[in-house]
Amino acid sequence: MGQEIVESSFAHEAFQQFRQHLREETQLLTQWIADRHFSNRDLIIGLELEMCLVDSAGLPVAKNDEVIRAVDIPAVVPELARFNLEFNVDPVSPRGQGIQQISDSLQATWSRCRNTAAPLGASLLSIGILPTLNEGHLVLDNMSSLHRYRALNQQVMRLRRGRPTHVDISGVESLVCDHLDVMLEAGTTSLQLHLQVPQQRAADAYNWSLVLSAPMVAISANSPLLFGKLLWQETRVPLFEQAVAMDGPINRVSFGTGYASADLSFLFEENEQLYPVLLPLERDQEVHRLPSLRLHNGTIWRWNRPIVGYDDDGTPHLRIEHRVMAAGPTVIDMTSQMAFYYGLMVEYLGRENKDLEASLPFLTARSNFYDAARVGLKANVSWLDGKKWPLRKLVLEELLPAARRGLIALQVDATSIDRWLQTIEARVSSGRTGSQWQADFFTRSGRDTAALVREYRSRQETGEPVHEWGD
Repeated sequence: MGQEIVESSFAHEAFQQFRQHLREETQLLTQWIADRHFSNRDLIIGLELEMCLVDSAGLPVAKNDEVIRAVDIPAVVPELARFNLEFNVDPVSPRGQGIQQISDSLQATWSRCRNTAAPLGASLLSIGILPTLNEGHLVLDNMSSLHRYRALNQQVMRLRRGRPTHVDISGVESLVCDHLDVMLEAGTTSLQLHLQVPQQRAADAYNWSLVLSAPMVAISANSPLLFGKLLWQETRVPLFEQAVAMDGPINRVSFGTGYASADLSFLFEENEQLYPVLLPLERDQEVHRLPSLRLHNGTIWRWNRPIVGYDDDGTPHLRIEHRVMAAGPTVIDMTSQMAFYYGLMVEYLGRENKDLEASLPFLTARSNFYDAARVGLKANVSWLDGKKWPLRKLVLEELLPAARRGLIALQVDATSIDRWLQTIEARVSSGRTGSQWQADFFTRSGRDTAALVREYRSRQETGEPVHEWGD
């Protein structure tokens, strides 16, 4: 979905031709996996961060075109709404200083955008759902100018047969509403981590990323509010799933259908067989670049999404896009979460994984994820030892030591490991995630979302981790 397109309406023949191309490319990918044609280079990491633009009152301000033009760097691109934009960083090895390098790059881009946006009457906010957002902001007039977003909206509404999106979220409070287009998706902003792995480890990486989704969504929760209602600790999860729901056997935003067994081919076969085509563009690259398969995969938003990319020498590679974390609160918070995730992934990828389904059935891992999204660090989750754990205890006693071992294996310096993992430990021990801080302030302020955003922005600009923000 990152590429721009020309047309936004498509003839029936375009869908037929695209489906044929998609079938051919899916067969080719399956053959490549069988032939071990994918890259086996060492681990590579990267991220994408979605941001909000707000005015002095804390309300969304539709100026991403102006900010992006003024910043003028390829790493900053539009998102669905004109009050959102996205940061990208160059991928690096996680070994040694790699994680710190990504953190430094993220901070530099943020600082440049903040300094550029200020004269334009805008400031940046990194938060899962903007508390001041209301349905009046989520209109097509606020959609970014790129054709691909117009096309996405038209095709989603076509598959819905014109029916509005129905939102029904029950948490601390309840919210029920209908919406006429895809702009609800613009209410969710996230931190997405990428992990490129050797082909023979791709299935294991996908499976462990599923297992770790529950603790990751709980520690990073930063979206308790939508339209003035306290809902889930990570309300992004039900909102995104419902925002692009349409007719079909499987929701386009989901936890998936099962663990991978030998490889990731089943996920791309599911894509081809179970998900209607949204954007039937003509094939503009050679078949060996898998353009139709990659475009179609970009319109299916699993919380852990397999990605096909290419190394600098043209060798195709496989990576996992871990999508469960909300944006924010600060760079040190997000860097600590990144280090925690990558450390855990390295540790678990080094373990035997003969029968993960027997240790933690997929349906249990899925239940863990939604429970953790709903109540955050207060969740109780089933784990690999067959026991039920309070999630906070699991993080403190099992996962933090495991992440440390993984980071040591990556030859990360001890000072950085301590700083990042102590940030996670303090957050979990105190229970003060971004969501919990927001919920507490919202209640204490008499449900004043504008005051909440202004105070959040002030705290965010200090750069201090959220567990130190205080009341």
